[in-house]
Amino acid sequence: MEGLEARVTEDSRTMAATIAGAVIGGIVGYLFFTDRGREVRRQVEPALDDLARELNSFRHTIRKAIGVASEGWRMLNEAAGPEDQHQRYPSVHQAEPF
Repeated sequence: MEGLEARVTEDSRTMAATIAGAVIGGIVGYLFFTDRGREVRRQVEPALDDLARELNSFRHTIRKAIGVASEGWRMLNEAAGPEDQHQRYPSVHQAEPF
């Protein structure tokens, strides 16, 4: 019975991939080979360009925030001094911070 279940699963995946490929192919064909599709593509392209710019700006902001956080941790570690001068866990009974 396991062989039949595996075959049904594989057949289902094949069918899903075939349907997805047909839908994607139809959309691409519509956008590139029909007059209305070309109009839609021309209207959508500027919005996609704006989205790409916003995503790049967001990525730049995230990188800046990471840099600031890293610098803050570095300065905190420098202010704390060498690790061997500080007891990591002040309580005798506590082995971990959490």
